[in-house]
Amino acid sequence: MKYLYALLAWAMVAALPARAQDASEKAVSWQYSAEKKDAGTFLLHAKGTIEDGWILFSTTMPDTSVNSRLVVNTKGATITGIQEEGKLESRHDSVLDAEVRYFEHSVELVATVKANDSSTVLKGSVQYMVMKGAEVSSVIDNAFVATVAGGGAATAADDTSNKSLWWIFLACFGGGFLALLTPCVYSLIPITVGFFTKRSPTRAIGIRNAFFYSISIIVIYTFLGFLITRIFGPGALNALSSNAMANLIFFAIFLLFGISFLGAFELTLPGSWSNAADSKASAGNFGGIFFMALTLAIVSFSCTGPIIGNLLVLASKGGVIGPLVGMFGFSLALAIPFSLFALFPSMLNKLGKSGGWLNAVKVVLGLLELALALKFFSNADMAYHWHLLDREVFLSLWIVLFSITGFYLLGKIKFSHDSDLPYVSIPRLFFAIVTFTFVVYMVPGLWGAPLKGISGFLPHEGSQDFNLHRELTNLTAKIGSGGGTAVSDNTIKPKKYTDILESEIPGVETLFFDYQEAIAASKAAHKPLMLDFTGHSCVNCRKFEKSVLSDPQVMKVLHDDFIVASLYTDEKTELPESEQYVSKLDGTNVKNVGQSNADFEAVHFNRNSQPYYIPVDGEGSPLVSAGYGYDPKENVAAFLAYLESAKAEYKKRGK
Repeated sequence: MKYLYALLAWAMVAALPARAQDASEKAVSWQYSAEKKDAGTFLLHAKGTIEDGWILFSTTMPDTSVNSRLVVNTKGATITGIQEEGKLESRHDSVLDAEVRYFEHSVELVATVKANDSSTVLKGSVQYMVMKGAEVSSVIDNAFVATVAGGGAATAADDTSNKSLWWIFLACFGGGFLALLTPCVYSLIPITVGFFTKRSPTRAIGIRNAFFYSISIIVIYTFLGFLITRIFGPGALNALSSNAMANLIFFAIFLLFGISFLGAFELTLPGSWSNAADSKASAGNFGGIFFMALTLAIVSFSCTGPIIGNLLVLASKGGVIGPLVGMFGFSLALAIPFSLFALFPSMLNKLGKSGGWLNAVKVVLGLLELALALKFFSNADMAYHWHLLDREVFLSLWIVLFSITGFYLLGKIKFSHDSDLPYVSIPRLFFAIVTFTFVVYMVPGLWGAPLKGISGFLPHEGSQDFNLHRELTNLTAKIGSGGGTAVSDNTIKPKKYTDILESEIPGVETLFFDYQEAIAASKAAHKPLMLDFTGHSCVNCRKFEKSVLSDPQVMKVLHDDFIVASLYTDEKTELPESEQYVSKLDGTNVKNVGQSNADFEAVHFNRNSQPYYIPVDGEGSPLVSAGYGYDPKENVAAFLAYLESAKAEYKKRGK
């Protein structure tokens, strides 16, 4: 009944008119303070004044999906316990048909926080649900900054509505540089070089083109991102990266680029556009440059969409102007490296005039584009379980394409428009060596080798029919744990979605794909639950799984000490009609498993990106103050420490 109650509550929230939402946000006013208790221990106070007629749900509600909670976001800080001060009431609510525990008029939440002894501020948020009559609503993230007083308490103001736009700009600016490290963006740099090679015969024109290109990137990302956020909500961009139609369009674009580079045809603008572009080529036609920037924005969304989605959730807290400022920061960071690279295209023009090496570059780029096109098709294939491009098929195609590339570089394959190659130059020889080395590297993947270096590009290992590595990994985990399994009670083995989903976390045989099943297993097994928000088309998820989660120490801890639930945010399996609902976050209809998991992540953990790992107890309450997202440093020791802190907190709560 409590789960029905949770779903009903969220549905009621989503159905409320705008005026009711505004009223609920004013139902509780908060004052915050912090004090140092002893070395490394602080007390965080959140005093809430509740408007007459409203009730505030307790932090001890039996269903944690609707209870109140304090969250601390200060780096290195962890809440070890929360006490409530005030008159706690309880009753059976006829509207919700459930037992509710609540406060009226006032409440004070006092959290014990372990933090660095030199901490001077504690940052975080209060997340809570309120009710008035039959009206239910929640405030997801009421943010605060509390200054620590040495012996007494210092008041801190709520900064939700006044969140620093500079802070949003800098955070999104950093996200833009992070996006440059993703495979989809990085791989587009050679295409940009080829474009400016044609359009920039002189340095002056190159500088002008680079300026227009930068402005185009900023305009496209800033205004399109802003409009999509305002119209569809911050989750729209994150969902785009896993949308089948979008990925098929990206596949077609890369396929066309690849075939064109191989010499089958030339891509030209239609009609008068093409004539105008040719006539103004020496001036750096702005339309052509804008189109190139638009192409960058479109095809890179598969990798940048999750980053942008999370940044837009953050930026939305800056009010109406927040997403505009945030996306400007993101696009500015994205444009700077492309601009600097585009300032020197004339160097390639000069090199292109000597011999036929420039055509060889185009052919190699064409083969590379064909290989990248498969990645976009794979995204749609995995999300909808078509099984047309499983891992071994994908690898076979890549092995063939890069083998052709290697033989082409050695002059063993020649296209009709190629110049004669009387001998192999030293640069071509070394490129051929690198290419064939990559081919040899991929071959063991046909038998299940993890191939960590390219794991972000490949379909997940669960799609491979024969996977020797997976069998050995599971065996190693069994031996290391004495042969035990994550859950010993057969009655709580995972049931939902096991016919279409497989474990992607090495060494964990009993993996859940449904939150409610996982919570039940966590209670039965007396183990903490690790929520793994992931995605079929999530590049960074695959990289983290292969670089960190596959480490033997991490595997053993997850296998022995945790229940694990992988919640795919792009899984397209439709929910039963009785489980479909309207999101309280953005009012969209939640109809499939992926939408439900993505909505759950955004509502309960204020996140909209993957991977995201957050350990919770058997009631669903987080065991740490913040989850663990993608770590470009791939720090195994840091993730192990994170797991140990969650285990320690779970043990404390058990006592």
